[in-house]
Amino acid sequence: MTAAPSSTESVVTLEGVDKYFGDLHVLQGIDLRVRRGEVVVVIGPSGSGKSTLCRAINRLETIDGGSITLEGQPLPQEGKELARLRSDVGMVFQSFNLFAHKTVLENVTLGPIKVRRTKRADAEKRARELLDRVGVAHQAEKYPAQLSGGQQQRVAIARALAMEPKLMLFDEPTSALDPEMIKEVLDVMVDLARGGMTMIVVTHEMGFARTAADRVVFMSDGAIVEESTPDDFFTNPRSDRARDFLGKILKH
Repeated sequence: MTAAPSSTESVVTLEGVDKYFGDLHVLQGIDLRVRRGEVVVVIGPSGSGKSTLCRAINRLETIDGGSITLEGQPLPQEGKELARLRSDVGMVFQSFNLFAHKTVLENVTLGPIKVRRTKRADAEKRARELLDRVGVAHQAEKYPAQLSGGQQQRVAIARALAMEPKLMLFDEPTSALDPEMIKEVLDVMVDLARGGMTMIVVTHEMGFARTAADRVVFMSDGAIVEESTPDDFFTNPRSDRARDFLGKILKH
C-alpha cells in the first residue's frame, strides 16, 4: 500500500457529472473526490465510462451536466485558462502520443519551454533527471520510433511530469504494451504513487490496483457502483456486478 494521502484537501471534485454520446448516457451522475496524494484506481468492464471520466477531468470531453473542479476552481471552457489547466493535469494515454519528429529530450522539454516559459538549459536539466527517474536517460537523443513501447510510455510519463502537474491521469497506460513491457511501466507508476503524486489510473492491471491504490472505484454502465480500499474490494466486493467482474478476470 502507498502512504496515506497527505491531506484532506481535494485536488479534483466531480459532482453529479453527466455525459451523453447521442442517446448513450456514458457518465451517469458521477460523484468523486480525490484528495492530495491519493491514488485512485478506476476499474470496470469495457464501455463502463472509465476513459470518458478521465478525459472529462482534462476537458478533452465536455460534460453535459454537473460540475468538475480542480483545487476548488471550475474547469475553464477554452483559451489560455484551459491550456493552464491542461498543464496542471498530466495525462498519459493508451497510445504514447509522442512527437515522432522530435527526440526524446525534445519531447520532454517542449511543454516546459513553450507553456511554462522555462529556460532551455533548465528544462533540459530537469528532463534528463526525469528520464533518469523513469529509466530511459540513455535514450535522450533517440527518436520515439527507435524505442520499445515500454520505453516510449515511460518517456510519455516523464513528459507529463516535466510540467510539474498537480494531478496525473493515466488512461489504460499499459494496454497497448507487450506483457514484458507492462511491468517496467507499472514499476514507474508505483514509484510515483509512493512518492505522493495524486493519481487517477484507469487500468485492467489488478496487481497494480492491489498494491498501489489507496482506493478502488468500480464503474459499470456509466455509473460508480462501489468504491473501497483495495483489500475490501478484492476480498469482499459488495455488489453483484463487481463480484461477477472479479470472478471473470481473476480466474485467468
